Amino acid sequence: MKIISPKKEYLYELERLTSMFFQGEKNQLAETAHETEKTGNYLFGDADRTLQGIKVIGELNYNEFHKIICETISENELKYADIELILARYIYDILSECTKRKPKWGVLTGVRPVKLIGNAINKGMDYETLKTAFIDKRRLSEDKFNLAYKTYYNEKSIRDKSTDDSFSLYVGIPFCPTRCSYCSFVSQTVEKSGKILSSYLEKLIKEVAYTGKIAYEMGLKLRTVYIGGGTPTVLSAEQIKQLTDAINDSFDMENIWEYTIEAGRPDTISEDKLIAIKNAGATRISINPQTLNNDVLRAIGRKHSAQDTLDKIKTARKLGFDNINTDIIAGLPLDDFESFKHTVDGLLEISPENITVHTLSVKRSANLTQKNDIDYLNKIESTAKMVDYAQKMLLESGYEPYYLYRQKNMLGNLENTGFCKKGYEGLYNVYIMDETHTILACGAGSTTKVKVADKLERIANFKFPYEYIDNFDEILNRKGMVKTLYENYNF
Repeated sequence: MKIISPKKEYLYELERLTSMFFQGEKNQLAETAHETEKTGNYLFGDADRTLQGIKVIGELNYNEFHKIICETISENELKYADIELILARYIYDILSECTKRKPKWGVLTGVRPVKLIGNAINKGMDYETLKTAFIDKRRLSEDKFNLAYKTYYNEKSIRDKSTDDSFSLYVGIPFCPTRCSYCSFVSQTVEKSGKILSSYLEKLIKEVAYTGKIAYEMGLKLRTVYIGGGTPTVLSAEQIKQLTDAINDSFDMENIWEYTIEAGRPDTISEDKLIAIKNAGATRISINPQTLNNDVLRAIGRKHSAQDTLDKIKTARKLGFDNINTDIIAGLPLDDFESFKHTVDGLLEISPENITVHTLSVKRSANLTQKNDIDYLNKIESTAKMVDYAQKMLLESGYEPYYLYRQKNMLGNLENTGFCKKGYEGLYNVYIMDETHTILACGAGSTTKVKVADKLERIANFKFPYEYIDNFDEILNRKGMVKTLYENYNF
C-alpha cells in the first residue's frame, strides 16, 4: 500500500493505521503528494484548519474498493482530539469499511493507551466527556475503554507512592537456553554464546557497583529491583548469588518495596537456584509457561513441558515464594481457542498471584516471521477471542488489571495486560510503563531512563553481550551521565 499525504508529519500515523488493518502487507511512503503517486493500492490523507472549520480529506484505493471523503467539521471537535487524531478517525472508518473489521483500540496505535486516558483525566476531563473522547472520537470499543480506565485507577496508588528521589534498578541477563520462534529480543542462546557468560557477569557486577555509587552520591532511594532477560536463571546458583550479593552490597536495600527476579523458562529452574533467589531477598518471581499446550511449546522452540511449569511452581511454593507471576501469550503457532482456554483455566486452578496476558507481536527479525507462514486474518480473529476469554475469566476470578501496554505489530492491534490478586501488583512494571521515575539499567541491551523535572533522558548500553564486554569503559562513561543530568537539574 502506498501512503500519501501533503504533510509529512501525518505519514507515520497513516502508515500505522494502514498496518493495523492490512497486517503483514508492506507499505510504502510516497515521495510526494502529487496526483501521479495515486497508482495501484494507495491511501491518501490530509486535514487542516480553514475559515469554515477543519477540512478532512481521505481516499482509499485497494483492489476493487475505492472511496473518497471530503468533509468540513466544527472546530469544537478539537476539545476531544487534535487535528491529526481527527484525520485518523476518518481514515479508520474508511479502512474499516474496506476490510469489514473494527480493531478494538480504534485509532490508538501507541504503546501507552492508559497514559493517554490519564493525561485527559489530569486535565480535568469528566467521565462522560472522556467516554466521548475515546469511544466516539477515537473509536475505542467500550470494553477496551473500560479496561484502560480501570487500569489507570489501579495504577494510581502505585504511581503516587513514588517521590522525586525514587528510582528502580533493572539488571539484564540477555541469555536464553534457546531462542523462541516469536522472539526478537537482543538475547543470546547459551548454546552459542555460553562461553562469554562468565565474562559478561564479571563486567555486569562492576557496572552494578558503579551504578550503586552514583545512586548513593545523588541521594536516590531504591524502590524496586528487577532482574530480567533473556532468562536470568541460565546463571548457576553460585552465579545468581554473585550477582545478587553485588546488588545487595551496592545499594541500600532496607526500604525497597519490591524485588523481582525472572525465573522465566521452567527448563532453567532448579531447587538450588530458587533457594539462591530466596536467600537474596527476592519478593517476587516469574515462571512463564507461555502456554500449557505441549504441541505449541514444541512449535515455538521450547524444550520444557507444561507439566514442568506446574512442577516448578509447586517447588517455588514449597520454598516459600508467595508472589509468583506467570506469562501467557495469545496467538502462538498451533494454538487455537480451545488450547488457549485450557492454558487460562489451568493457571486459574493453581492460582498464581499474577497472570500477565500477552498478545503475540509479529517481529520482523523473529524466526516465526522469517518463515512467512502466518495466516494473519484467521490469527487476528482467533487471537482476539483468546484475549477476550482470558480477560473475562481473570476478572471473574478476582484478578484486577494493574498495568497495560502495547507493542508494534501485535496481532489485531491488541495489548499486553498484567492482572493480579489485590495487593500483588508488580510495581516495577507500572513504573517502567508509566515512566514514573528514573530507571537505572545495567547490562547489555538495557537503557537507563533518567526522570528529573518531568523530563526523561535515555542512556543506552551497547546491545549485544560481546559489544558490552569489549566496550565496557564506554559503558561506565555513559553511566556517569546520570550524575550530570541530576546535577544540571539542581537535584
